[in-house]
Amino acid sequence: MKSVKGTRSMRARNIQKIIRLNRSEAQDLQKKAKKACVSEAGLIRLLLKGYEPREKPDEKFYDAMRELSAIGNNINQLSVKANTLGFVDAPMLKREAQRWHKFQADIERVFLRPEKSEMKWQ
Repeated sequence: MKSVKGTRSMRARNIQKIIRLNRSEAQDLQKKAKKACVSEAGLIRLLLKGYEPREKPDEKFYDAMRELSAIGNNINQLSVKANTLGFVDAPMLKREAQRWHKFQADIERVFLRPEKSEMKWQ
């Protein structure tokens, strides 16, 4: 099966590794995987690639993201309407909409995406 760079089929993972943990280590792995909303295997794979997953943000984050998304959509709608009617500075409005969408992507990057680890042994 061919895989596209960056995306691999689950079937590409055909090597099984068995590790032994004590009860405390097993509970710690389970707790950390749950906090990051990934499987235990997924957590280990992220760590092996040098990424430290982030904990899932609380509901306030998602409320803010929904609000931000609504604002961005409204600005885009205003931009389309202003461009059609020709009485608002459409380029300025469009730049503002792009700014909001960039902000939304930055928030997702900061709060959700794993970041590269600074661990020296990698």
